[in-house]
Amino acid sequence: MAELQSAISNVETAAKRPFGVRDKLGYMFGNFGNDFTFQLASIYLMVFYTKVFGLSAGIVGTLFLVARSLDAFTDIGVGTIVDRLKGGKKGKFLPWIKYLAIPIGIASIFMYNIFIVDWSYATKVIYAFITYLIWGSVFYTAINIPYGSMAAVISQKAEDRASLSTFRTIGSLITGLFVGVVVPLFIYSTDSTGNSIVDGNNFFMVAVLFGIVGTISYFACYKLCTERVTITKEQEQKNIDSKVLVDLKELFKDRAFVIVVVNTLFALIASLVTGTLNQYIFLDYFGNTALLPLVSLTQIVGMIAMAPLARIITKRFGKKEAGTVGLIICGVIFILTVLVGQGYPWLFIILRVLASFGLGYYTMVSWAFITDVIDSFLIKTGKRKDGTVYSVYSFTRKLGQALAGGIGGWALAWIGYDSLATVQTESVQNGIFLVSNLLPGILYIAGAVLLFTLYPLSKAKVKENEAIIEAMQK
Repeated sequence: MAELQSAISNVETAAKRPFGVRDKLGYMFGNFGNDFTFQLASIYLMVFYTKVFGLSAGIVGTLFLVARSLDAFTDIGVGTIVDRLKGGKKGKFLPWIKYLAIPIGIASIFMYNIFIVDWSYATKVIYAFITYLIWGSVFYTAINIPYGSMAAVISQKAEDRASLSTFRTIGSLITGLFVGVVVPLFIYSTDSTGNSIVDGNNFFMVAVLFGIVGTISYFACYKLCTERVTITKEQEQKNIDSKVLVDLKELFKDRAFVIVVVNTLFALIASLVTGTLNQYIFLDYFGNTALLPLVSLTQIVGMIAMAPLARIITKRFGKKEAGTVGLIICGVIFILTVLVGQGYPWLFIILRVLASFGLGYYTMVSWAFITDVIDSFLIKTGKRKDGTVYSVYSFTRKLGQALAGGIGGWALAWIGYDSLATVQTESVQNGIFLVSNLLPGILYIAGAVLLFTLYPLSKAKVKENEAIIEAMQK
């Protein structure tokens, strides 16, 4: 306890303007910056590679997995650097956002370069790998780790951090409206026979627009947010002296962290596989991409409904407890869709709306899970390692992205999907529908079971940890 008191006593709150709406909006803009490139890549990049570049789904899935696996080094490397570097006038994290805002926008645009469509197949594979790696493993990592870690230094108060998590999610919702509802209106069209096709030129223009908007959003985050929690020279020296491998060993011994990581992995894979394969359901199974904007819109209904209720539900039941129920509801409805939703696009859409209510709450509080883990790690070890903890968590999310891309691509290849065919066979169409619903349903339920049975930070435990930290600060 003495070590904990020493660690906390080294944290001082800077005499700056009080935490308020400006910080919440700034943090929301930061997630605009993240998600205008991230969501575009997560949902549509496989479609772009298969339909515009003409790459096989299996190759694309493997590309995603290999590229994201390299993030084990870049994520943890950036997190360690952030923890060890001294803060400047604007703090430890905000300068990263300022200087990387433009490079990440440019890197995102280059992934959708339609001027290479006539290159050889092998060259396009190499180009796709390099540009995807530069965007994700280099620039996205270098800006997302400081952004995520920054929530812990904008305010020391738990309720303020919860607000930042909510506004971060709201940022994702708003971005999701643009990415899910507006993008299909531009990138999909029909050929002379009425079949749905992908417009590569419009795809590229959307990528350029989103790259620019994302960059502007990062600058808004930099201007609006303020880092208030500072670390003394003594604590900075302790961070420098701390060994990375020792920190990681302690982190992976922390059951709360491990369970959050695995739970996040399950939920993220399920969500991203759903987002990616939805394109193929309406492109190849229902044959009606005009409904895609509506599908994307209805998936957000639950999150919009849960936004004003998340704090009330959490206060009454706890994040762990209510999050478990949300995941179970979502998983059961996805599996039910396999049984009753085949061939009925409107029934499919209605079931997805119902599932979005359960997933909506879980998503709203998911970022607060890692904040609770950071506090628990501080209590157990006496170390303030926001960057390191968040970087490992971020790598987990990227691993989820990679696995989602890999699983989606491999599943399409396994059922016999032909990226060059205008119309898929009936067995392939049915396979797309089955995989896109059954797999996410199983993963959501598995995540719920894991959270309920093994995650130690219940409502009572989180309240106890907050009381310990508050007592040590007096």
